[in-house]
Amino acid sequence: MSNVNLQSGPSGRDNNSQDGAGADAGARNSRTANARTGRPLLEVRNVSKSLGGKLILDDVSLSLDKGQLKVLIGPSGSGKSTLLQCVHFLTPPDKGEVVLDGQSAREMGQKNICAFRQEIGMIFQDFNLFDHLTARDNVAIALRKVKGQPKTAARVRAMDELERVGLADKAGLYPAQLSGGQKQRVSIARAMAMEPKLMLLDEPTSALDPELIGEVLNVIANLARGGMTMLMVTHQIGFAQHLTNEILFMEEGRIIERGTPGDLLGENSGSRTALFCSRLTELTGR
Repeated sequence: MSNVNLQSGPSGRDNNSQDGAGADAGARNSRTANARTGRPLLEVRNVSKSLGGKLILDDVSLSLDKGQLKVLIGPSGSGKSTLLQCVHFLTPPDKGEVVLDGQSAREMGQKNICAFRQEIGMIFQDFNLFDHLTARDNVAIALRKVKGQPKTAARVRAMDELERVGLADKAGLYPAQLSGGQKQRVSIARAMAMEPKLMLLDEPTSALDPELIGEVLNVIANLARGGMTMLMVTHQIGFAQHLTNEILFMEEGRIIERGTPGDLLGENSGSRTALFCSRLTELTGR
């Protein structure tokens, strides 16, 4: 398992400090607000998707309350990445509905789908940074181009987000000068600068060297403690056991098991999830 410090942030700050207490309070406030509305922040209703004549997603449904972190696990080709793309409407589903904070993406229509997608941050396996821009400007560019912020204001916000992921001292470096873990942290900072309601993370550590995985997982852990709602595809089982509210196990385009880490990964659970994770641990040693 990767060396993930579940008590401190990427810059070594103690999450039991006043900042950590504030984050915990924010998470509690998020859950209280959700309880008042009486509806999940995200609802995926009976979503199906075919690609190249092959059924990739088959009647998938799930929901996330505000402030929850849920993890998608399953073998390659089970539809996990396609599900995230359908939630973000990068790949519109053939059937079913995606509802974010009470708004249906399909009902918004093609003309307004960009506004829907701006409410969702997406972190990919690769980093999708602009090679000709510094870390700071990679974060600031969307604020300027999409939200219309002045250059100075966008750069100030970019520095705030880089500080949050422990990279304020790398703000002037270009992607070629950053490690893989640092690049992924810049991409997380860029997504968070847009103030999304929901974050989707598609195996954010899969392209990293083993020694760099922990720094990215620490950032994600801090976001979870701060109340960020997230749906994450990962094979980092130890991370999932510590922080996720629910594990969703996918196979052949369907969610075949769902439950808490204790339910699915507990001793003698006999679950398909536990069998998959035990084999994964044997192969990777994590």
